[in-house]
Amino acid sequence: MQQYEDTIVAPATAPGEGGIGIIRLSGPCAEEFLQSFFRPTSGEKSLQSHRLYHGKFFGPGEHLIDEVMAVVMRAPRSYTREDVAEVHCHGGNLVVRRILDHFIEAGARLATPGEFTLRAFLKGRIDLTEAEAVIEVIRSRSEKACSLALSQLDGKLSRTVYRFRDLLQEQLALIEAYIDFPEEDIELPLLRRIEEGVAGIQGEIEQILQSFDAGRILREGLSVLILGRPNVGKSSLLNALLGEARAIVTEIPGTTRDTIEENLVLGGIPLRLVDTAGVRHTEDPVEREGVKRAREKVRFADLVLLVVDGSRPLEDDDYLAIEACQGVRTIIVANKTDLGQHPLPSKVEPIPLVLTSVHCGDGLEELQRHMVEMFTSEGNGEQGESPMITDRRHRQALVHCRQALIRFFEGMSGGMGHEFLALELREALSALGEITGETTPDQILEKIFSKFCIGK
Repeated sequence: MQQYEDTIVAPATAPGEGGIGIIRLSGPCAEEFLQSFFRPTSGEKSLQSHRLYHGKFFGPGEHLIDEVMAVVMRAPRSYTREDVAEVHCHGGNLVVRRILDHFIEAGARLATPGEFTLRAFLKGRIDLTEAEAVIEVIRSRSEKACSLALSQLDGKLSRTVYRFRDLLQEQLALIEAYIDFPEEDIELPLLRRIEEGVAGIQGEIEQILQSFDAGRILREGLSVLILGRPNVGKSSLLNALLGEARAIVTEIPGTTRDTIEENLVLGGIPLRLVDTAGVRHTEDPVEREGVKRAREKVRFADLVLLVVDGSRPLEDDDYLAIEACQGVRTIIVANKTDLGQHPLPSKVEPIPLVLTSVHCGDGLEELQRHMVEMFTSEGNGEQGESPMITDRRHRQALVHCRQALIRFFEGMSGGMGHEFLALELREALSALGEITGETTPDQILEKIFSKFCIGK
């Protein structure tokens, strides 16, 4: 990817009214552009690096724009390792836009999404995993997800990948030493040393790959579908879990005709609760479409809360909902137990059961605890020595690396030539390089940084 040599500018704070708005510049002319409009109260002609100055921002013709604070951060001690300047103004849309326009008219270019972080990556201040962690910190939906992103930003994943790279390069160097002498076989002690080194890396990669499901849960959250026939308390359960009246609740069956989605953090795990239309046979075309959508969403749910009326025997529509949950992790929520309790038939007993009365608040804590415990072993966010991966791109690269190492062992046991063994190790190294950005194609880099907001 090309190195950028021009000067870019963008607002670094979210649009809208606020106490402070920050406009950030990066590039060779950042300080020059700032000096063109900023007049420090101290009267200093040359600004010291990394010192915040009070002053006023003037447009052309010495037209006062705002009272501001400004700072210069000279290369390489800046976020991008370029000269960086920032103006901290009042956070109104008009003021921010006017200051931004003056910098653009002076010759700065409006930054593309993620371009400041992209420049930090291209200048070698951070690698690709650390750059990706920036956006994960911003988008974190729970404390555990934020902690996981911060560990990646701190280089935990990078250090592990670089250690794998160094070890594989050592084994590759040993094999390549024999390539120029094809008539010689690798000596047995050296062969065992290479096998042990590569096997150790493969074992660690397997351990990291096993962490992906847990990492995905913390990053993306769990999709929890509330399903059941009409009028069993699905919407009431949604409202009780959220602690607010989000869904309309009436005695009329079929009130919910489309899905309602809300976010919730439970036990440190982000959840996306989805209330659905009641599952039943119906001739109403609108309600029938809602039932169809509810059944379709079951396939993509991490967990289904199957709500039944625990005070009455199961009906045909209950069995219709149970049938829709086949193959999906499910908890049966037997609601309305304040009206009595009717035992469930033996054929549904293998499904975990929680008794509740949403009307009285009974059983809700037990249900929440059960939901968390069901995923605690997978998504508790506890990290040991090995990093936890959350990104599908990282997982795919590690899978490719593992496959190359498997082929390497197959080649060694099959007497494959030194050149082919070296080729498999190079494939493994290339896969690791895709994680840190050393061998990542430009189109992948562009896709990654396009997810960032402008100004970051």
